[in-house]
Amino acid sequence: MALLSTQALGNTLNQNVSWTVDRAGTTAKYRVVAYGDSIYAGYNGSISNAAKYSAPTVDSEYLSALWNADIENIRRAKSGAVASDVYQNKIVAERSYMQASSTRVVTFEMCGNDGLQARSSFKSQTGTCDYSVLNNAVATCKSYVAQAMDYINANAHANTKLKLIANLYYPGYNADNVQSSCRDSATGATVNLRDRFLPAIATMNYWMCEYARQKGFQCADNFAQYMGADYDSNGDGQIDSAALRYVAGESEASYVTRIATTLRSTLRDANTHFVSASSSYDYIQSDDVHPTYTGGTVSAGLWGGSTGSGAPRYTSFTGGKSPIWNNYGHERMGWSLSTYNPATP
Repeated sequence: MALLSTQALGNTLNQNVSWTVDRAGTTAKYRVVAYGDSIYAGYNGSISNAAKYSAPTVDSEYLSALWNADIENIRRAKSGAVASDVYQNKIVAERSYMQASSTRVVTFEMCGNDGLQARSSFKSQTGTCDYSVLNNAVATCKSYVAQAMDYINANAHANTKLKLIANLYYPGYNADNVQSSCRDSATGATVNLRDRFLPAIATMNYWMCEYARQKGFQCADNFAQYMGADYDSNGDGQIDSAALRYVAGESEASYVTRIATTLRSTLRDANTHFVSASSSYDYIQSDDVHPTYTGGTVSAGLWGGSTGSGAPRYTSFTGGKSPIWNNYGHERMGWSLSTYNPATP
């Protein structure tokens, strides 16, 4: 998921991948279906390949160990797609992938490109600031997230055990700490871009997790996992990344205030994700948008997708975490997805 997922080409690019985690000595095979934009696609700047181990495939490794089974991960993704495109041309048009009887997990992410387009539009404004572009992005996101969940609920095979959404992190958090070129109509002053974007992102994320609660989904909170350190930096007795997480049942106002005001001092650009007070990893690629990854690439893009299989990199997980669970953006997101995995298929 993740906020502002797009590509430099400025258009959309199908990047579909099917990768099976082939576990030795097993015969059972189950399916994970992932719909989304460039985040689930594993976009890396190329029009012809993508990360082999984007978050849903990382999660499939966890599932393979948990269930002692082969896991077929179907990634139906479109880099650069706004929420309506992901909904209409992936989730709806390619519903057959989640209708297979082997399906056990269906996950999706969207809205990043809606956010990016609104951010770009706002940054280019001169004269009096028009905030409607941000408000419209939030409203569109809410609408298509709800529709997507309803559609998946109606169309995923009855054997599906888990449905989950991944919410948005905030790439460019540091870069957005600048003043606008437009001026607020009331004050006549320029506005800080991050001050405007952060509440909008928080509102999108709130409704992703709140609709998940209402509609039988789980919500993998990428914002908390990416934007908060893995130690208590402000002395409030809570690990930062845990303190930022959506709390089931809280109000929109409470969540947005907590993220954008109360705990704002704990937010950090995910280019420097602190796993301790003295150690950090870079979760964002050099484009300042897409998650970092390891494990090579697969064909995905202009010349079609790819289908392949391979042994899992790790066959067991101590404490439910791989040795690199917090070293790369996609590894962290994949682990976050895995925390909701059912014990049995």
